[in-house]
Amino acid sequence: MTYFYEPRLGHQLPHDPFNAIVGPRPIGWISSQSAEGILNLAPYSFFNAFNYVPPLIGFSSIGRKDSLNNIEATGEFVWNLVTRPQVDAMNQTCKAVPPEVNEFEISGLSTAPSRLINVPRVAESPVNFECRCTQILQMKNLQGEALDTWMIFGEVIGIHIDEKLISTGVYDTANAQHVVRGGGPADYFSIGPEQLFQIFRPK
Repeated sequence: MTYFYEPRLGHQLPHDPFNAIVGPRPIGWISSQSAEGILNLAPYSFFNAFNYVPPLIGFSSIGRKDSLNNIEATGEFVWNLVTRPQVDAMNQTCKAVPPEVNEFEISGLSTAPSRLINVPRVAESPVNFECRCTQILQMKNLQGEALDTWMIFGEVIGIHIDEKLISTGVYDTANAQHVVRGGGPADYFSIGPEQLFQIFRPK
């Protein structure tokens, strides 16, 4: 037996299973700033990488949020890696607050200057991608109707990595304590050495 439903008719479950199935997902912890210089920091559940050369990443803003408005205005943003030590602070940046509120301040996080763009990084995060926006696409449904959802894509033009996470020339994902978003209203997962296995591509 399988549980089948048509999303347009609703899933009839306590929580939407779609988010749980497409997961766990890396967190798009995006710092941006307005044209007036007001900082914003927000986590996005729908985030990923989409190209190697040049490196492209993207995240989805469901609703017109401050990050989208800021990136439209300045063309710049930073992706900041969420690891286990930053989880509580990251959760604080989920708060729905007015645009003039600086999430760095309410979460107790520090800023660090970027090298190539004006938007600052999360100083406590061990990895940061400085990005310039390449595309903003408003999503559509099957009927071609515009949705209240936008995909923001950016080219990664600068990468900061804590040197402790580079082992014999390789980034040490297993020990970096990545945190990823799962399903349910509050589920997250961490990555550790116990999840690591290797399988090489056939030649």
